[in-house]
Amino acid sequence: MRDLAGGFGYLLAGQRWVFRHGRWLGFGLLPGLVSLVLYTGALIGLGYGADDLTAWATPFADGWSAPWLGLFRGFLTGLVFCLGLFLAVITFTAVTLLIGQPFYESLSEQVDRTEGGAVPESGLSLGRELWISARDSLKVLGRVALYGILLFALGFIPVVGQTVVPAIGFCVSGYFLTEELTAVALQRRRTELAERLVLLRSRRMLVLGFGVPLVLAFLVPLVAVFLMPGAVAGATLMARELLGEDDAADEAAAGPDAQGADGAQPPSQSQPQSQPQSQPQHQFQPPAGGGFGPPPRM
Repeated sequence: MRDLAGGFGYLLAGQRWVFRHGRWLGFGLLPGLVSLVLYTGALIGLGYGADDLTAWATPFADGWSAPWLGLFRGFLTGLVFCLGLFLAVITFTAVTLLIGQPFYESLSEQVDRTEGGAVPESGLSLGRELWISARDSLKVLGRVALYGILLFALGFIPVVGQTVVPAIGFCVSGYFLTEELTAVALQRRRTELAERLVLLRSRRMLVLGFGVPLVLAFLVPLVAVFLMPGAVAGATLMARELLGEDDAADEAAAGPDAQGADGAQPPSQSQPQSQPQSQPQHQFQPPAGGGFGPPPRM
């Protein structure tokens, strides 16, 4: 339960960070607005076409008498739309992060900078970073699709399909949503997808405490757009804990006070930090006024 509350605390801490740094909030909203327009159109189209899809997929029920035909196809239509909404919640983050890669990477670096310690940088070109992000997102979405199909099938089980299965679906969504968000900070540390998944599995409750409330909030129209910058900031803060970087920063700040009586430095369990490097060419700082003007030329 402590980790569960801790994950939610990181979500709140990320929102507080962006509101204290309003210019980053302004720039972080732009990719989300573009994604919102795309997904709104897709969900509206699904809403209009879901009943036709279920009718096409169930020709065997054409001869059923009322009210069974309406109840059966109405139930399937609801499941189709819920599956589409489930996939939209997961893919929204991946698409938004891909669109806003330079924005969110710079935001994540700024969070590291304000928290102290080293500011890891991947040293890769923007094109290479976009390729890695897209490749990893497709792998994650493949896993999500498998879970989605399984949960969709389990949804036909009476009672369990309407209670337990949706709860599991929210947990799955929250877990992979957190993976997508922490990837912004962890990719800069050259942490591969397989390593990221192992890292998240080691603190499942922390991950769910962060991701599940975010998934529930994303179901409210427009909320996802406004929460995305803070979600990236909070995921960066959580990634620092997962890697033990906050402990290392505290020990470095303590200096000689952290040493033992004999002058020896106590052993640290945290991972070694990478040395700061020069900022990549594609990084930018938002204008001091906090406006929505275009970023400098990459």
